[in-house]
Amino acid sequence: MPAVELHVLAGWLAVSLGVFSGAAMGLLFHDETWAGGYGSFRRRMLRLGHISFFGIGFLNFFFALTLTEFSLPETTIRISSTCFLTALITMPSCCYLTAWKKPFRHIFPIPVLAVLAGVIPILIHWPAS
Repeated sequence: MPAVELHVLAGWLAVSLGVFSGAAMGLLFHDETWAGGYGSFRRRMLRLGHISFFGIGFLNFFFALTLTEFSLPETTIRISSTCFLTALITMPSCCYLTAWKKPFRHIFPIPVLAVLAGVIPILIHWPAS
């Protein structure tokens, strides 16, 4: 599948997962003690996981848009594509795993570095025109 189509699809799948995860949590939000209460670490991590679907999904949309508007080297496209898809899977996973067991917070560098490793090649090879 071409990178543009892959990342548009990934973006829509992420938005869908964001909607479904938000709806599932919304069924429980009325309970002030759910997941330890509104300000609890667990509940904050669950909310962050939900929102990360949207944020990383939008990043994939923007990457697809970038590919339609600008010419980038094939290696840059492959590296950034892999990194953004990795971030899409690992960021919500890290959030939900951390909500379950706090020590999983130590794996947050994986999605953060994946996004960074996807952005840097794009900026390095940004068209000068």
